[in-house]
Parts: sequence; C-alpha cells; structure tokens
Amino acid sequence: MAIAQRVAADAGGITTVAAALRAGEVAGVPTETVYGLAGNACCNAVVAKIFQAKGRPAFDPLIVHIADPADLPTVAVVPDPIAGMVRKLSAAFWPGPFTLVLPKVAGVSALATSGLETVAIRCTAHPVFQRIIRACGMPLAAPSANRFGKISPTTAEHVMSELGDRIPFVMDGGSTLHGVESTILLPLNDREAVLLRAGPVTKEMLEAVGVKLVEAPQASASPLAPGLLAQHYAPGTPLVLQTFDKALPGPVETCAVLAWTQVPPTWAAHAVAVEVLSANGDPVEGAAALFGAMRRLDASGARYIVAEPVPETGLGLAIMDRLRRAATQGEGNA
Repeated sequence: MAIAQRVAADAGGITTVAAALRAGEVAGVPTETVYGLAGNACCNAVVAKIFQAKGRPAFDPLIVHIADPADLPTVAVVPDPIAGMVRKLSAAFWPGPFTLVLPKVAGVSALATSGLETVAIRCTAHPVFQRIIRACGMPLAAPSANRFGKISPTTAEHVMSELGDRIPFVMDGGSTLHGVESTILLPLNDREAVLLRAGPVTKEMLEAVGVKLVEAPQASASPLAPGLLAQHYAPGTPLVLQTFDKALPGPVETCAVLAWTQVPPTWAAHAVAVEVLSANGDPVEGAAALFGAMRRLDASGARYIVAEPVPETGLGLAIMDRLRRAATQGEGNA
C-alpha cells in the first residue's frame, strides 16, 4: 500500500474520510483522547482491516463510537437493572472520554467485540470525529491508531509513523486534548460498577455521581474491554517504573528519564534524554504529555527508560495504569 494521504480536519477532509469509511476503508482520525483507527463497526470485513493494520489479536475487543447519546440503541441494549445507572452516567459524561460496556445489538460486528455478547461504547466529544460519524451514518470502531501494544498516538505524525504504510488516510486534527484513552466502566446494577480502565473521567468523578466502584477483575488473555492486557502502551525501549532514590539497572549515562515534576540534578546532567510530565504536578497536563514524552524517550537511543511513579489521585490513576502496563520492570512488573 502507498503512504497514507494526510488530510486536513476541515469540511473537505471530513467529506473525503467519510466517503472512504462508507466505502469500506479505514482511516486514522482525531478524538479527544488519542487518535483512533476508524472503520465500520457493523462490518466484519472492515473490522478485520483494523485488526490487520494494527497487528492486534482478535481476542482484544474494540470500542465502538457514536456521535450522540441518542444513538445508543443502534449499538447496545440497556437491561432494566442497569437502566438508571446508564441514564445517569450518559447524562453526566457523554459526549466525552467515557466508555460503557453493555449488551450488544445483533448488528454490531462479532469481530469488533471479540465474540463477546457485550460491546464497549463511547460517545465522542471531538467535534470533527462527531461530524465524521454523522456523515458516515454508522457507528465506528476506533481503537488507538498505533501498532498493537505500542505507545498510543496523540498527533497525526504519530499515526503516520506507526501506520502510514498500512492505511489509506490520516486526518490531521492537531494534538489530542486528554492524551490518554477513555475511562471504561462496566455497570453491574443501579448502584455498583466495575472500573475496567482508568481514564479522564476519574474515580472521584464517578463516585460524585453516586457510583459505587467494586474491585476490577485481573488482567487476562480474554479481556472484557480494550487496554486491559497486563502489558500494553509499551515503548520499544525497556521501561523501568521506580522512584529516583532506588538503584538503577544500569549506568545513568545509558538511561532516559520520565519524571513527574522534576529531575534530580545528577540525572538531568548525565541522562541521554529527560522529559518532565508536569512541573506543577498537574495530572491533566501530565496525562496530555504522557504518550508524546514516551515516544521521544523511546527514540532517544537510551538503553532503558526510568519512569517515576505519579500520585494516584484523580487523573494520576490513569497515568499510573498506563505506566504499569508499559513497564517491563518495576511496580507490578518486577
């Protein structure tokens, strides 16, 4: 395949990409979380193109995107025992970086759901992605537009570098807003739910609207939703998750550093490369910077990356979730 055509996120670009998607193609598109690789969620053949382009295993389901909360019945059934919770959550967090796992309707591709009877649904808040979905007239599956297990893309350039020779179109909508993937929730009843994946809609935000969170299942080879495998979002360079006061696995001159707010002077002077997520300790800023920083460190030529843990409050929980899944060594991966 030729190199992907890079199109602007304007009316002409939306028309071009929507026409390609209606014709059974796939395309890299901007969302408010990370860039997605979009395709018709109701067509097995198109969904197969997504899996093939990403090199994604068929047991890892995709998120299906809609443009309006009113479109939920086109992709999912809401059973009576959870109807109140779904109404409350969709009113509070849709459109936005929030995904619900619900029983699917028959028209959704079985490949998109990895054969499960449930589907992960998100109503996007990105105005361009909303317009693309509406122009297509169908729900769109759109996992992150990167090769499977690698660092998620937050710019069109990232998508071009990962998938530019595998897909026909990449829309350039600038940098993404949140920088980490959506929160995923599995409602159990009208009071309780499982937080399957931390994201921009935080634990505290969910609890504030009356959701009681119960313990999440352990990562497995057959996840209920995307992004739940034990190792994911990983750079090619080994990543060690540890505080700076611990012994390094090798000389500082061979490492790259991913710091939360500041880097110790010795590390700053001798490390191959340094990235700081947020000098002010702002988890929103840190989350938006995370994947871009990981990509730059991965390209620095360092033999390994040392990533500093961040406080696990608010959006910090999502940052730590991504770091733990990217780590080859450290907290939870030693």
